[in-house]
Amino acid sequence: MWRILILTVLLSGLSSLGRAQDLTWEACSGAVATAGPVLRDCRPIKGLVDPQGRELWIRTTLAPPSDPRPRALYVAGVASSEVWLNGDRLGANGAPGGSARDEVPGRYEAVFPIREAAWRPGDNTLVLRLSSFHGGLRFAGPMTAIAVLPSPYPQRTALLAVTFVAAGALLAAAFGFGVIHALRRTGSSLVLAGMAGVAALQAIVESLRTLFNYPYPLHAWRMSAIWALSAAFAILLVIYVTSRFMPRARHPMLGLALAVIGATVLLPGFDYKTAWALMLGVALAVPSAVAGVRRKAPGAWPTLSYLALFLIVALGFPQWLADFSYFLLAASLILPLLMVEVVRMGREDRGREAALTQAVSRPDRLTIASARGVELAPIQDILAVVGADDYVELRLVGGRSLLHAARLDALSSQLPANFMRVHRSVIANLAHVQRLERDGDRWRLHLSEGAPLPVSRARQPAVREALEV
Repeated sequence: MWRILILTVLLSGLSSLGRAQDLTWEACSGAVATAGPVLRDCRPIKGLVDPQGRELWIRTTLAPPSDPRPRALYVAGVASSEVWLNGDRLGANGAPGGSARDEVPGRYEAVFPIREAAWRPGDNTLVLRLSSFHGGLRFAGPMTAIAVLPSPYPQRTALLAVTFVAAGALLAAAFGFGVIHALRRTGSSLVLAGMAGVAALQAIVESLRTLFNYPYPLHAWRMSAIWALSAAFAILLVIYVTSRFMPRARHPMLGLALAVIGATVLLPGFDYKTAWALMLGVALAVPSAVAGVRRKAPGAWPTLSYLALFLIVALGFPQWLADFSYFLLAASLILPLLMVEVVRMGREDRGREAALTQAVSRPDRLTIASARGVELAPIQDILAVVGADDYVELRLVGGRSLLHAARLDALSSQLPANFMRVHRSVIANLAHVQRLERDGDRWRLHLSEGAPLPVSRARQPAVREALEV
C-alpha cells in the first residue's frame, strides 16, 4: 500500500503543467477588425475567467520566451475560443459568439501553436475571445487552464497507463465476483462486483479527456457521470462493510448513506462533490469496521486499515483522489477480497464433502461446517435457522448459535417436516413455537426461548394453518 502513496507523490508533479503560468487578465469590450481585435473599456478581472452565458474578451501581457523552444497557447475549459497575439490571429476553437445561435461549440481542450516570428521584444499582447452558451450546467471553475507552454504539450502517459491497469484489474474483479454470485447467490459477492464495476467505469470516464478531445458541451455529462459513479461506489462500500460487520444496522446505514452522500450534489464544483462523496462513504463505513474489530470478526482489522489509508490519501492528496488514488485504492481492497473469496470457496467445498459423509450415519443430527471445523448439532435442539448472506445462523436451545457454511434454500431440504419457512430468510422449528402474534402490521412467531421471528405476509396463512394442525 505504501507503494501507492509513493507513486502518487511522484506523479503529482505533473499537475503543475496545467497551471504553469499564472496570468493577469483584463476584461474588455471588443470587436474584430481588419487589423485584428479592437478592445476598449478594459478592467482587471478579479477571480476566475468565466465566459459562461456570455461573450467575453480578455487580454494579458506576456514577455517573450527566454529560450528558443517553440511555444503554444494551451486553453482548456467549457468555452469556444479565438486567439490573437500582437494582432495576429493564432486560430480558433469552434466559433465564439454573442448568443447560443451565433456560437459554434469548440473542443474542451485546444492548442494554438505560436510562430517564432509572432513574438516581439518587450511586452506582447495576448487577446482571447471566449463564449460558453452550451455548457449545460454552470461550473464553479469553467476554464481549467489558459497558459503558454513549451510545445508539444507533455502528455501524462504514466498516469494514463496506471489508470488503465487499475481499470483492467477492476473489470477482472467485477467478472470474478459476478461468477461467484452466479454460483453461490451471495449478496456480498454482488456488492463487490458492483464496487469493482463502478470503479472501473469511473477510471474509463476519467481517461476520456486524455483519449478523446470531446466537444465542450459533453463536459457536463462527463463530470456528472464521475460524481454519480463516485457516489455509487461510496454507497456500495457502506453496504458491504455494514453487512459484513454490523448486519443489523444495514438498512439504517443504507438510508443514512443515501441521504448524506446524495447531498453532495449540492456542493459547488464537481471536484468537491466527487471527493466529498468518496470521503463520506469511507467515514460512514468506519463505525461498522470498528464494531467488527471489537467483536474480533475475521477481516475487520484489514478493512479498518484500508479505510484509514483511504482517508489519509484523501486528505493528503485531495487533487488526486478521484483522478488516480481512488482507482488504486479500490483495486487494493477488491482484488485481495476476490482471492480470499476463491480460497474460501475451495475450503467450503471440501468442508461440505466431509459434512455430507458424516451426515449419512447421523440422521438425527445436523453437521455444521464452519471456518472452525465441523460440529454435530441435534436437530431437535435447533430453534430456528436465519439466513446471513452465504452463511446461515442456527439458533439453538440454551441461547447458543452456530454459523453454518450453507445456503438457506439447500438447508431447508435437509431438515424434517416440522421445520417451516416462515420468512424468506427464516426457517422455524414448529416444535418450539408458543404462539403467532400480530405486531402492528407485522406478524411475529414466539418460540420457547429467544427473540421472536418475523413472519412474512405471504407465508402467514400457511404458518397459521400448520400451527392449527
